Amino acid sequence: MSSSGVKEKTAYEKWLELPENVVGEIIMGDLHVSPRPAPKHARASSILGGTLTGPFDQGNGGPGGWWILDEPEIHLENNIMVPDIAGWRRERMPQIPDEAFFSLIPDWACEVLSPGTAILDRARKMPLYAQLGLKHFWLVDPLARTLEVYENDHARWALVHTYVNDDKVRAVPFDAIEIDLSALWS
Repeated sequence: MSSSGVKEKTAYEKWLELPENVVGEIIMGDLHVSPRPAPKHARASSILGGTLTGPFDQGNGGPGGWWILDEPEIHLENNIMVPDIAGWRRERMPQIPDEAFFSLIPDWACEVLSPGTAILDRARKMPLYAQLGLKHFWLVDPLARTLEVYENDHARWALVHTYVNDDKVRAVPFDAIEIDLSALWS
């Protein structure tokens, strides 16, 4: 209770009351509220998700075997996370759940950095993803024009490579295709 005798709302109760024009996440017990993505952020996320969906989700020109989703809501161990893009191997998650959220850690997640979310993405979400067993993690920075690729090594992130500008990329776990980074910044 607060000093006035009124029971304070939990982070989850506050999260349930958020308006639809924001993204709410509960990370290690703390509620974080972010505005909807800015245009450069949304563009980079949309292009990357679209690039991966054909070959990996639908199997067009690639190996298939994945579910690739924009902004999935993930509920794990009292945390609610909303990565910009995430992917599950179908061998681990044969069907999309009926619930409005996922309770299985993805195999891959990508956060697109913006000035308002970069600290949250790097300092809070990134370590939590590693602790929860996410295998592959990408950070895209549309302002710096970079893609950082990480692999989980015993609950710690190991940087595999940093790609920049107009690099042509074959990055795990999607190294079966080449991604032209210039499309993300256009």
